[in-house]
Amino acid sequence: MADRKRNVGIVIFDGVEVLDFAGPYEVFSVAGEVSDPGAFNVYLIAESKEAVAGRNDFRVVPHHTFAQCPKCDILLIPGGPGTRIEENRPEMVDWVAARAEPAELVLSVCTGARILAKAGLLDGLEATTHWVSIQELKEMAPEARIYDDRRFVDNGKVVTSAGVSAGIDMSLHIVARLC
Repeated sequence: MADRKRNVGIVIFDGVEVLDFAGPYEVFSVAGEVSDPGAFNVYLIAESKEAVAGRNDFRVVPHHTFAQCPKCDILLIPGGPGTRIEENRPEMVDWVAARAEPAELVLSVCTGARILAKAGLLDGLEATTHWVSIQELKEMAPEARIYDDRRFVDNGKVVTSAGVSAGIDMSLHIVARLC
């Protein structure tokens, strides 16, 4: 049983991989309805209130903007081709770094780990990402130990997962850990 309701903020951006955010969204939402009612308040966050064009032009409207987002107990950064743009945008990297500090947990799915690396959040930790990006993540986070054979890596506060469906496994792991 969860000891309190946790805000789960999932960041979305143009080029986000749909299952990277939708899978964890569903896991935390359903867990908050079924297994532990009221355990999770899940919402999507983007830089603006405009619809975000995920992979293959899947459109979704965020609940909150960076500027007016409530506190995130759990901050989740999904991956997708858009991370290669977002990892170079100070608006994204600085916001994630600032919001990660007070968060209880910081999660990434797939290449969302690239944004965590740019924010300095993987230094001294173990991590994983999509197999295609393993070598690049090693270069981006030279102070981290990057695994190519794990679905997710739990460091306590920072938890990273490999590609797409591994984000669902990671989210189920976090629900089990907290509830």
